[in-house]
Amino acid sequence: MRVALTGVAIVALMATAAVAKDHPVAQTRKAVSAALADPARADQAVDDARRKAAETLIFSGVGPGDTVIDYLPGKGYWTRIFTGVVGAKGHVYPMWPAVAASRATATVEDLKGRKLANVTPVVQTVDIPASDKPVDLFWTVENYHDVANAGGEAALAAVNKGVFNLLKPGGTYIVVDHASAAGTGITTTSTLHRIDPAAVKAQVIAAGFTFVGESDALRNPADDHSLKVFDPAIRGHTDQFIYKFRKPG
Repeated sequence: MRVALTGVAIVALMATAAVAKDHPVAQTRKAVSAALADPARADQAVDDARRKAAETLIFSGVGPGDTVIDYLPGKGYWTRIFTGVVGAKGHVYPMWPAVAASRATATVEDLKGRKLANVTPVVQTVDIPASDKPVDLFWTVENYHDVANAGGEAALAAVNKGVFNLLKPGGTYIVVDHASAAGTGITTTSTLHRIDPAAVKAQVIAAGFTFVGESDALRNPADDHSLKVFDPAIRGHTDQFIYKFRKPG
């Protein structure tokens, strides 16, 4: 996997308010509850409890009117929830870097077929996330470690700086990933598909972010971090960290 450290991907977006902030918890909870209950996503609702969807989204502070980038969105699980959370005045951009373009096709077609008015898939021509409109929330789940496989610490630094640049002042960066043993850094990203939470925190802070806090909704003390995340003994139940960072402003 290659990482381009130059170039700007243009996302066709419109002007918006200059400063982001969390929504009141009650407002976020109401929007999240309604989105999760939407009958249109009944096919994926079976995963909500395991993924701790409500807890994770409420922790993020997302709400109506927000602009969200769902980075490397897989089959679109989170994108389809965000469409209800942000509502008609918000917008969701499921985004794939150029290196992952081949993995986007099926999900892009599925999302287009659902005719979600506030969802615009973006397949970039470069590998650094970028936007011509400031974003309220940048969201990546179980993919941060893959960036390290692309080019180690340099790739992570470049992506984190790209996220910093596209967020509004006060914007939020959520990183959810499989935890590796303390002190392992990025040494298990290509083998176990895990990453050291402390390394992630240091890397994102180095890009200019402030660490806001952590949710333990997906922590699992029974996971000793020794197995590959795809091992049937632990798959779907790995110890995961949920980190929240903010761009100062």
